[in-house]
Amino acid sequence: MNLSRALPAALAAAFLAGCASPYRAPGADPERAAVRPPPVKPAPPPAEQRPETYTVKRGDTLYSIALDNGLDYRDLAAWNNVGDPAVIGTGQVLRMRPPEPPGAGVQVQSVVVPGALEARPPASDPRAGAEAPRAAGDLLKTGPKTMKLPYSEENLALLLRRGPPPLKFEATPPPPGSGDDPDRVDWIWPASGRILAGFSEATNKGVDILGKIGDPVYASAAGRVVYSGTGLRGFGKLVIIKHNQTYLSAYAHNSNIFVKEGQNVARGQKIAEIGNTDTPQAKLHFEIRRLGKPVDPLKFLPERPS
Repeated sequence: MNLSRALPAALAAAFLAGCASPYRAPGADPERAAVRPPPVKPAPPPAEQRPETYTVKRGDTLYSIALDNGLDYRDLAAWNNVGDPAVIGTGQVLRMRPPEPPGAGVQVQSVVVPGALEARPPASDPRAGAEAPRAAGDLLKTGPKTMKLPYSEENLALLLRRGPPPLKFEATPPPPGSGDDPDRVDWIWPASGRILAGFSEATNKGVDILGKIGDPVYASAAGRVVYSGTGLRGFGKLVIIKHNQTYLSAYAHNSNIFVKEGQNVARGQKIAEIGNTDTPQAKLHFEIRRLGKPVDPLKFLPERPS
């Protein structure tokens, strides 16, 4: 046999056999590609609904800006290096979200741990050698540690950012009757008087409840006091309670206040007494704000017995 003719023929047969291999690279199957659903973009956490910046207008205060955006004014001051919350200037641009921590967005290589398993595909895999060379640290991975997180918008957002395992999300069901709102609050009436004025988006951001000077004002739900003072013009002596990442409640025109900023309060705890500060009539002005936007409290408060 003439070896000079047989060798090219053998090589050509081997090449054709390789082309006829049933293996297809990932994503090369047109039928699978046609039915593969598009990736679903996760919904943003509530904080992302807030603008990144706000330009101070005439008459604004740091307290009013914080209230309108569902923020603690001290956080807003810290994010913007404001030393005195009472001093901000018209036209000043304020950051409305916390700054990214140092190193955010910087890619960090994996740490090589003794006993780790190599993530390189086996030599028999046709894909082996097709990838660009990697640093040694990138080729070694260890089994992820499982962490269980309680159900919350923050932990859900964290899970979506981190991707598949390292975290195992424990989807603890929300309390009965909470519907689709994981931050639902179980409200009670903050005062016992009759309603003087109801909610109006244009003229009244809450409800006004009649009372006598000295009547008790109760926390409508458990939370943390984020404001206590007289810094918001037209509200008199004011208390603001942050209940979770979604809801705030405000209690205005008090004669006396019994809680301090940073204090945790229980649902039904006496926090103030009805007064007539910044109003001609003794009453409690009560607001519920969802993500900083005023909502009708009567849609959240329980019905009173007739």
